[in-house]
Amino acid sequence: MTEPLDVAATIDELWALAGQQRYRPERLRGKLSLPDAYRVQLGLLGKAVAAGARQAGWKIALTSVTQRQARKAEEPWFGYLLAERRLESGRTLAFDELIGPLIECELCITIGARLRGPGVTAEQAAGAAIAIAPAFEIVERRGEAVDDLGLGVADDVSQRFFIVGAERRPYPATLDLRAVQLDVVTDGQVTKSVVARDAIDYQFQSIAWLANKLAGFGRAIEPGHQIMSGTFMPPTPIRKGQRWEARFAGVGSVAASFE
Repeated sequence: MTEPLDVAATIDELWALAGQQRYRPERLRGKLSLPDAYRVQLGLLGKAVAAGARQAGWKIALTSVTQRQARKAEEPWFGYLLAERRLESGRTLAFDELIGPLIECELCITIGARLRGPGVTAEQAAGAAIAIAPAFEIVERRGEAVDDLGLGVADDVSQRFFIVGAERRPYPATLDLRAVQLDVVTDGQVTKSVVARDAIDYQFQSIAWLANKLAGFGRAIEPGHQIMSGTFMPPTPIRKGQRWEARFAGVGSVAASFE
């Protein structure tokens, strides 16, 4: 019979390892259920805040049917964002300081009213939006257990940085998120074009899901929280020396370089 996970001890262990830039120990591979993984993740968030970090908001992953099927997941995943990991568009990042970096192109939506489940709807989420901005998320391939669901969620779904362009505030109420087109430009060449409805769940439906999921852990989306609402394209490996730009029609653009 499998012994129940000691969540508090796991939080302490992963916190200590992260301080040494070590992640996802093999010892824990296959040991974390999804509920326990979220408890560990939120415990690590608590440790970060107690150490002086500030929570900026949340990220939502697996916001397309294709992504969920590939991961054999029944629903999206969530992670947290720290203000210290928020960067402005145009930044140059040191490639060698990143661990197997991948890039995602997303819309970052700022929420102005508390959203606490259960029962939050997409319409309520849309009504709470106060700003929107083009964004990148930089995620990492950390540790040996990269395919382990529990460890991946506990490890903040691989979050490293989020890079945000100029925001539109107040939120443009006439903007149809389903119709937003993304053009990805890598080293000056358009490498991908996609329309939101063909690539991603409706963002406000995803934000409603997040609010309702967080309620099960005694949490809510708080006023001022920024939500990385899901990538328009699969996480894509970054190469050293590249410059990336994402142009979102009706929203704006975001850029970053990796040297």
